[in-house]
Order: sequence, then structure tokens, then C-alpha cells
Amino acid sequence: MKRVFIICLVALTANLGLAQNAQKAKTLLDEVYTKVKSYENIYVDFKIVLNNAEAGINQETKGNVTIKRDQYLFNYLGAQQIFDGRKVYTIVPENEEVTIENKSEDENTITPSKMLTFYKTGHTYQWDILQNVQGRKIQFVKVTPIETNTEISSILLGIDVETKHIYKVIETGKNSTKTTITVNSFKTDQPLSKTLFTFDESKYKNDGYYIIRN
Repeated sequence: MKRVFIICLVALTANLGLAQNAQKAKTLLDEVYTKVKSYENIYVDFKIVLNNAEAGINQETKGNVTIKRDQYLFNYLGAQQIFDGRKVYTIVPENEEVTIENKSEDENTITPSKMLTFYKTGHTYQWDILQNVQGRKIQFVKVTPIETNTEISSILLGIDVETKHIYKVIETGKNSTKTTITVNSFKTDQPLSKTLFTFDESKYKNDGYYIIRN
């Protein structure tokens, strides 16, 4: 009986510790969300490394994104994507092509404007390691989808403890693909053109672009 009691006590203590760690992780994420939402806009310059040892893939690319509330301008792999709050415009100069789509209603789609809100529902949280990166304390939080049919196994968010800005995102897929996003530059409240998130269809038509509407 004594042994059973000790086992139950250990299990209860372990569960309590996990719950506290989960709450601590959620609290830190909420602090990041609150801090970023206080800015009028943000500009992020980043590096992406895609790695899958089994498939022999190891690619490194750079990009940047400007976000203002739900709107964003995303530059990546030579293409540009604009979201004006209603429609998504993907511009591919190499193909002289523009694709126009309605806003995605898929909750599993993580867009730039949802990068700091996706975790709020449908995920569990775990306090992970603390790293020292060139004098900066980076606390990692592990976010795991509850849904089993998602292609994502887990996401590690590395957060600068002092600034409450995200420094690194490590997404691990169920196909063993690991995508690592490292923030090189994080700027806030920059002067933006009033037309930055406006798509001028006539301009691209005049330049001979093929317009596709989905």
C-alpha cells in the first residue's frame, strides 16, 4: 500500500510539474504576442534553412516580411506575396505571372499575419531549453498540434527573454523535414508607403503578366 501511495505521489508531482511548465510556456508566448501587437508595424529579415537528411535536402534561402495588423508584404524565393486584408496576390516575376486568391479559411495554414496567433488554439505547450546566443538569452517553447492529421510534428519558438521578440522558429514535419527560420533583423514602427499593401493590377497587365484568379 505504501509503495502504491509513493508511485501515485510521484505521478501527481510529475503531472503538476508538466502543467506548470505548460502554463509558463503559454504565459511567455502571450507576452510575445502582447509586445508585438503594441507595434504599428514590424519588418523582419530572416534566413530559412530546409533540411531533410533522408531525402538529401539542405537548402538555405533568405527573405523578408512587413506586417501591419492583418496585412503583409512577403518577399521570398524571388517571388512577392501581398495580402491587403481581403485577397492574397502572389507575384512571380520569373514566370511573369500573378495569382489572385481569396483569404484562406484553413485554420492549419500559417500565414505571416497569423505567425503570432496560430498557437492560441489547438496546441499544447512545453517549456524547453534556454540558450545563450552571443550574449542573448533565448528561451525555447515547444508547441505541438493536438490534431493528428496535420503534417507538422512540432514547432520550437526561440524567444529573446529581454526583448520578447522571436529569434528562431524550428518546425519539424512528420516527414522528417526540419525548417529553421532565424531572424537577422527585427524592426518596428517603420515609415510605410500608404500603397505598400495595395496591388495595382493594371501595372502588371501593362507589363505583360498573366493574371490567374482562383
